Amino acid sequence: MPASKAQQRAVAKYMKTNYDEIKIRVAKGEKDKIKAHAEACGESLNGFINKAIDEKIERDTAEKES
Repeated sequence: MPASKAQQRAVAKYMKTNYDEIKIRVAKGEKDKIKAHAEACGESLNGFINKAIDEKIERDTAEKES
């Protein structure tokens, strides 16, 4: 059953209040490759990308501190 208009508005408001969006572009075919890898690791595409970003920031921060 599809969500009601009121529910859609509530979700949109929640998302706008609690999340920022970043749009990225990848070469044709890369999205499927990344998504397949994320799923093989038991993660969503969004979760996989967020984890990759966090790990990169952590590595860069550690390098600057040493």
